[in-house]
Amino acid sequence: MYCAGFFCCTAKVEAGEQMTQFEASSVNRAEHPLGPADAAADQRRVTVLRFGAPGARPKAYLQAGLHADEFPGMLALRHLAARLEEAATRGAICGEVILVPQANPIGLSQHRFGMLQGRFDEAGGGNFNRDYPDLAAEIEAEIAGRLGPDAAANVAEIRAAMGAALARILPMGELATLRHTLMGLAFDADIVLDLHADNEALMHLYLGTPLWPDAADLAAEIDARAVLLAEASGGRPFDEACGGPWWTLAKRFPEHPIPPACLSATVELRSNDQVDDTLARDDAAALYRFLQRRGVIAGEPGALPRLTCTATPLEAMQQVRAPAEGLVCYRARLGDRLRTGDLIAEIVDPLGASTPVAAVTDGLLFARHSQTYAWPGRVIGKVAGTAPLPDRTGNLLTE
Repeated sequence: MYCAGFFCCTAKVEAGEQMTQFEASSVNRAEHPLGPADAAADQRRVTVLRFGAPGARPKAYLQAGLHADEFPGMLALRHLAARLEEAATRGAICGEVILVPQANPIGLSQHRFGMLQGRFDEAGGGNFNRDYPDLAAEIEAEIAGRLGPDAAANVAEIRAAMGAALARILPMGELATLRHTLMGLAFDADIVLDLHADNEALMHLYLGTPLWPDAADLAAEIDARAVLLAEASGGRPFDEACGGPWWTLAKRFPEHPIPPACLSATVELRSNDQVDDTLARDDAAALYRFLQRRGVIAGEPGALPRLTCTATPLEAMQQVRAPAEGLVCYRARLGDRLRTGDLIAEIVDPLGASTPVAAVTDGLLFARHSQTYAWPGRVIGKVAGTAPLPDRTGNLLTE
């Protein structure tokens, strides 16, 4: 199979972009400044790599490092970019692919006490992966009279309304500009993958419930060991801001066909300290095959690997919390299948007693915390269960 779609570097530069072009290159590289146009030249910028023809479908958007202290995805996208550039030279990019290997230059600048502090904005304290625009709320009234019986026409109408809504937003400050920039790149994509990593973890996915089982090919391709489903996990993380409007609007306008037109997911690439070239190459290869399966890239991806997990509700995931202060001595390993009451860890007071921490559900221990000291309420692990837990309401993600 051959697909036209070689990206000629004479494409129009959008407002707010500063473009660096490489002669005879199949990658288009643009820099989006996070300050006003007349700001100093050393202002922070988001670097974007584009492959394929602008506007071609399917459109895929992948980013890494939104939590700037989560690193494996950055290396994986570096390897994926090399694969995409080679594919583009063969004319094998059928759609459009946008990569943002380092999505958060603000977080990358936050060095304190010899460590990078990239999860929360030091200026305002907010989590970099929260508080993205609610585009469904922004456009609901606007599209009410413009939807009809044709699903494809409805998708185009909704995407146009989303773009217009984002254009009306005038972000104030670096963090708002960062969120606006990333949403502006991704809102109309068919596929949005936000690459993260946990402290110590197996490969896992966070997905919108309406996207399952359609996204099972993604889970199988990356060898996910847990898939956590929720329509709204709380806090409006990036992936839900991109995918969530589709099922929200489908509920508000049941008389009109509105498909879940954006497969958006948070992909947790195992443990944050696993910045390993072999793993990154394997992850890039898996993402490349997934894009082939979805028609973004030409070529035969081969047989789909066997899916090794079952998708479970995010409301059924136990956030294992420490009941006391002390050292965390784990008694269960990543990948252990637990039964209710099984010992996960002990919190050990070096000057006193030990406090057991048990599973409150049957399920898979897929994540633990790499810093083995805790205090009351601190999350030290995650168990993917199947039965919703009574305390799992409101914000379902770890802040």
